[in-house]
Parts: sequence; structure tokens; C-alpha cells
Amino acid sequence: MPDDPVLSALLGSRICHDLISPLGAIANGVELLQMSGAAASPEVALIAESVANANARILFFRVAYGIASAEQRIGRPEVVSVLGDVTQGSRLNFAWTIAGDVPRIEVKLAFLAMQCLEAAMPYGGKISFARDGSTWRIKAAAAKLKVDPALWGALKQMAILPDLSSAQVQFALLVQLLDDQQRKLALEMSAVDIVMEF
Repeated sequence: MPDDPVLSALLGSRICHDLISPLGAIANGVELLQMSGAAASPEVALIAESVANANARILFFRVAYGIASAEQRIGRPEVVSVLGDVTQGSRLNFAWTIAGDVPRIEVKLAFLAMQCLEAAMPYGGKISFARDGSTWRIKAAAAKLKVDPALWGALKQMAILPDLSSAQVQFALLVQLLDDQQRKLALEMSAVDIVMEF
């Protein structure tokens, strides 16, 4: 029987896998409607936009919450595409400064870190990803941050708060995965930026 983190990742992979197909079918249906010559309507445009957003989220979640073996790698084009799609239309921007392929497990860590940072950036901002050797540096910069001191204090200590909400699950998963990968987290915070290194 897989241990809890592996079981959670398998569950994440299964959910993403099962949702991709119906979302693809809806996207194809919208495309056929648009190609049929039917008058463009706000309703069809809204459906198309919503499906594109859902697809982007699923692809992001597949990496952040899905299973990742030690041998798997992800190329820069795929990562940039996923990040571009998931931030489109939001007040969040990103800079992926890493060239070439990287281990999928490390991208999983980066995506979980991004979700933690995103939680502190309700007014938008920029998240930058850099990698020096095997060390990651992920920086969030914003005009204004909204930081939960207990949550971020626990993260800094590599601890998991016992009463997390579903909107905060990425904090627990990040701690769990960092520990599993035998990585330590260094965290620096100011009023306008947060820097994570692991």
C-alpha cells in the first residue's frame, strides 16, 4: 500500500486525468459551434474562456498535485505554457528564468511554492523562478502582500498547522514534499516581497 503522500499524489493524478477528457470534449464542442458560422455570442465566448481556464488549472494541478517519479523531466516550453495559461487574465505575472529540462519533482515543488506565494498576493504581483544547480529561488514581489503570520511561521519552521483549510493545503504538501526530498526551506519576507529557497 503506498504511503499517504504517494496515495495523495495518485489521487491528484487520477482526478486530473479523468477531468481532462470531458473538458476537451466541451472545448471541441465550442470550437465546432464557432466554426459552424453561428453568430458569435457572449455566452459561447464565456464558455470558451471558462473551459480554457479550467484546462489551464487542470494542467497546473496535474504537476502540483499529481505523481512525479525521479526519472521524469519537464521541458521549459511546457512549464512556460502552463504558467502562461494559468496566469492569463489574472493580476499575477511570472518569470521562468530556467533553461532546459528540469526534474518533474522539482517543478512540483516550484508549483506548490507558487501556490503558497499566490495566497499572499491577492492584489497581484510577479513570481520569479530561478535555479542554481539544484537550489531553487522563488521570489514573489507585490505592491502589497497579505500574509497569514501563523501559516507562514509554520512554513518557515517546516511544520504543518493542524487546522488547515482546503485553500491552504499547498502549505502542508510543500512541507511534506520538501521533507521527502530532504530539502531545507529558507524564507525571507518583507512588506513587499517573499523569497523562498530550497
